[in-house]
Amino acid sequence: MSIYLAVAGMSVNVFLIMGLGALVGVLSGLFGVGGGFLLTPLLMMVGIPPAVAAASDSNQIVAASCSGAIAHKRLGNVDMKMGITFLIGGIMGGTVGAQLVKVLRGFGNYDFAVKLIYVVVLALIGGFMFIESLNALRGKVKVSDPAKPSKFKRFLASLPLQTDFPVSGIRAYIIFVVGLGFLVGLLAALMGVGGGFITVPAMIYLLGMPTMAAIGTDLFQIVFTSMNVTFQQAITNHTVDVVLAVLLFCGSTIGAQIGARFSKRFKGEQLRVLLSLIVLMVMVKMFVDLVTVPVSFIGLTTGGGGH
Repeated sequence: MSIYLAVAGMSVNVFLIMGLGALVGVLSGLFGVGGGFLLTPLLMMVGIPPAVAAASDSNQIVAASCSGAIAHKRLGNVDMKMGITFLIGGIMGGTVGAQLVKVLRGFGNYDFAVKLIYVVVLALIGGFMFIESLNALRGKVKVSDPAKPSKFKRFLASLPLQTDFPVSGIRAYIIFVVGLGFLVGLLAALMGVGGGFITVPAMIYLLGMPTMAAIGTDLFQIVFTSMNVTFQQAITNHTVDVVLAVLLFCGSTIGAQIGARFSKRFKGEQLRVLLSLIVLMVMVKMFVDLVTVPVSFIGLTTGGGGH
């Protein structure tokens, strides 16, 4: 069954889109990520213009993250204080990112820029997570409780404005936490991602949070960060396709609940390896698309609609 997407300017199969939403919802609840890093390129692969995919996907992230956060809250995995601190930076980053999207589209190279940034970021994050998690499974390091803090972590601990986060059992430099939130909000607007593939590793490796607390807390803050991004994209760039967003919303809400329940059956290291492999597979696919299909510096209008 097909339905026409007015903003995207094309028809899509309803069950395919809902299926993609459900798949990413499972990953959201399982790994503590919004899922945009995977869903946005998947939407591009089925023909959705990049700007529309990124903006509409932010709305889907709200549903998946909200559903997953509720499930993890019941499991005691959400640090509200940490999540709210992240939100301060996340909302600012999302607002700046939406304006930056407007500038990039004005230059006419937004589509290419999004794909290129994806390849680079996914390669770095996926590679790092895979190596660290594999070492953890082999017993070389303990992911959730590093034996020796890094120099960077010791430097952060020496700075003023340290704040206690009792639920996570850590003490952190509050400006750094806000800065991470800003980065996540910026990425959410630019690339249609919740930022979990960056936030969760940062919470674990840089802040020292327990794996499950990082997953639950990240989902909590992603809800509001993505909500702000969706609003900013809608009023600034007019690229949110409501029909597409609703279809993704329905699928991801159900999927996130399933994923959260499955997360209890895996160790943190196992979740990291699985997530890193998914990230790397998406990166390879997008890299192949960039080098095999001619990509010109063109704007959204050549994608078949979206204004």
